[in-house]
Amino acid sequence: MSADGEATVHGRTDARASGPLRVVLVDDQALVRAGFAMVIDSQPDLTVVGQAGDGAAGLDIVVQDQPDVVLMDVRMHRIDGIEASQRILALADEGAIRPPKIIVLTTFDDDDYALRALRAGASGFLLKDTLPEVLLESIRTVVDGGAVIAPTTTRRLLETRLLPHLGAGDPPHSAPQSEASETDATSAGGVAPTLPGDGESASSEGSASALSERGMQSNGSADASRRAGASRLDAADMRRLESLTLRETEVLVLIATGLSNTEIGERLFLAQPTVKTHVGRILMKLEARDRVQAVVFAYEAGLVGAGD
Repeated sequence: MSADGEATVHGRTDARASGPLRVVLVDDQALVRAGFAMVIDSQPDLTVVGQAGDGAAGLDIVVQDQPDVVLMDVRMHRIDGIEASQRILALADEGAIRPPKIIVLTTFDDDDYALRALRAGASGFLLKDTLPEVLLESIRTVVDGGAVIAPTTTRRLLETRLLPHLGAGDPPHSAPQSEASETDATSAGGVAPTLPGDGESASSEGSASALSERGMQSNGSADASRRAGASRLDAADMRRLESLTLRETEVLVLIATGLSNTEIGERLFLAQPTVKTHVGRILMKLEARDRVQAVVFAYEAGLVGAGD
């Protein structure tokens, strides 16, 4: 292990060959890094390949070693975790490196940090007091295309930051306790993993009926929601929103309210492969890295608001 601020590299550089998922730790506290490393290295499918004590050193090690996942602290010297995440993903967008999944980990349950991290492209935001098993499952979840947010942060973020910003009034109804407990370990707070698939099943009449029972939208009101969101979006985001089909808009709204793929299928009477296809297309059209960014887009576009 290097002194704080210096990058340490271990293992191969052929990235995601066959073998365990490769993780880089970026945190200014050596003891925290050591604790995370012990937990991660205890798993046969995970391995820590590098550590860094600040964002600048973390950027260097990610460029050099190109890991699958980066666990990134927020408050650090030289470059903080948010800026480091932005630089890493900018390099990935340019094709200079393989895009890693980034989970921001912090001691501070701060909504501003969470929102900045998600907008920077992070696939997750967790607190450092997260249980070891939740951290391990979160690493696997983001690699599989999902996203994770600390449950307490999820509710507050939507209620106190996104909805007031939209002038939406009262916060949305929270998920039932059973739903929350089911998702805490993997998708923390109801933001579930993404998937892919095909076809469309069941009648639109049945799905419209199910949607109205929850206070959601049928195809007609999905179209109205898209029109309503126009005033909140810039031209580029509006084009992305308009590229969605009415069915994709319905699915996006259900994602934003915290439903898993299984629950979306039940609500819309769709087969699981169909839901997976819709989710994949939504992420592609919105140019979202994962479900978290899609959820933020849905709230900022006004697709989800008070009472949803």
